[in-house]
Amino acid sequence: MLANRILIRDALVKNPSSEAVVSGWIKQIKPLGKLIFITLRDRSGEMQLIAKKELDNFKVLSKVTRESSLVFKGNIQESKQKSGGNELEIKDFEILNQAETPLPIDVGAGTSNIDKRLDHRFLDTREEKINAIFKIRSKIYKLTTDFFDDNDFTNITTPKITSAGVESGAELFEMKYFNKKAYLSQSPQIYKQMFVAGGFERVYELAPVFRAENSNTTRHLTEFTGIDMEMGFIQSESDVMDVIEELFKFILNKLKKECKRELELLGVNPIVPKKIPRLSMKEVKEMLSEKGKSLLESDDLDSEAESIIGKIIKEKYNEEFVFVTNYPWEIRPFYHMKPEDDKNGTKSFDLIWNGVEIATGAQREHRYNILKEQAKEKGINLDEMESYAEIFKFGCPPHGGIGLGLDRMVQRLLNLDNVREAILLPRDPERLTP
Repeated sequence: MLANRILIRDALVKNPSSEAVVSGWIKQIKPLGKLIFITLRDRSGEMQLIAKKELDNFKVLSKVTRESSLVFKGNIQESKQKSGGNELEIKDFEILNQAETPLPIDVGAGTSNIDKRLDHRFLDTREEKINAIFKIRSKIYKLTTDFFDDNDFTNITTPKITSAGVESGAELFEMKYFNKKAYLSQSPQIYKQMFVAGGFERVYELAPVFRAENSNTTRHLTEFTGIDMEMGFIQSESDVMDVIEELFKFILNKLKKECKRELELLGVNPIVPKKIPRLSMKEVKEMLSEKGKSLLESDDLDSEAESIIGKIIKEKYNEEFVFVTNYPWEIRPFYHMKPEDDKNGTKSFDLIWNGVEIATGAQREHRYNILKEQAKEKGINLDEMESYAEIFKFGCPPHGGIGLGLDRMVQRLLNLDNVREAILLPRDPERLTP
């Protein structure tokens, strides 16, 4: 029968009285006297199936458990339910794999906590709304690569086993590498800059990023998918912000068309930015002060500050996004360029979406002598980073880029309570399985 299978979405619009073969998992099964009502789901949707007493093996079907996989052959007929559409009257069936009972989680009921669901993630993702999250995530991944490809960026693949990190203050996962020390990469920063200088000018990568930070929060992971890009021959960090603004407009416009069903399932209507406001850190801190949140000049924005500024931007600009610019030098990496007129600042920015930071970017310092001095200020000897340092000795152009977290991006788009909902198999300080 499987050779003639069609997807449920096609069966739902097939002409009544025609024959169809569908297959999937049993979401619900209700024997009611001489009838059995089944809700079947596959990757494309859900459909009601009906079996009558006259069906061969009627009793066998009545004892099939939830989440078992079956294939059904039957006749399409118009549904008598208020929702309309088609249903299938079963004429034949085959049990492909009977699910054990009880199920380890109550799929789709919302009664299992997130840790229990993650322990049995393959069952959890059968639920239509959970499945929709990852179809949207997959689409965002594809749209991101489409955008960068269309804008003349080259996709690069960089090592995830490195000899050292380049992010100041970042915690690294150490690993054995034969007779040497090695680390899991916490950023492709060095490689992005290397290949901007290597003649590609514009590069991007979507790849795993590892952070050995013992942060048990709803927005942190120890392994996540980074969206990294770098571009050369820029005039300022504004050029980078322009590209990222267009990226989000492109993604959100496309999602509204190409993931309409999934977004409706999740009750999400993405708001495409008209023009993302750009506010300096000084302006943002003044706004926060007016709301009773005081920060020192050298302070970073904490989660409370980000949440407050998100609400202010919504009220003042009717936008969900804001670029916060000119971060203090004290809290930025050594390779961020300083403005000529502000040696305590940087030509850097964060992108905040609905009150949560999702990206960090900057114009990089491309002049070797200045970069060396900036590294020294941070207690870093650039001469000990030979493969990084030489990038800037042989005609490296002005450049800048951004690092963006795909998982946090999905979390903000879909208003998920926990970033772990946005990744199939999350890794945090407590979770190493499955």
